Amino acid sequence: MKNYGKWFYLGGMLVAVLAGLFSYQATWLSLILLLLAILAAVFYFDSDDIVNFGLRFLIFAAVKDVFGMIPYIGSYLSTIFGAVFAFVAPVVFTTLIIWFVKKNFMGKK
Repeated sequence: MKNYGKWFYLGGMLVAVLAGLFSYQATWLSLILLLLAILAAVFYFDSDDIVNFGLRFLIFAAVKDVFGMIPYIGSYLSTIFGAVFAFVAPVVFTTLIIWFVKKNFMGKK
């Protein structure tokens, strides 16, 4: 199953990058990206590594807006990284929920 999760994550990242590149927004696309993010978190990511994954996510959140300062291509990069950030956020949140349930309700550390 971990192999399928890797493909869910890769597909979601690719769709997010393309949607950000072409500034395409649609409700159905957001729902598909949300579903891919949840599936990737469940099947691919290890909830025991939530601290490192969360730190990478927070650093990514802090850096993504800096790309707007780059002349000519900055707005494109900022839009693309914003779309990727919107995809990765539910992955982190779902992984955090899985970690919380494992730790507090299933007795696993």
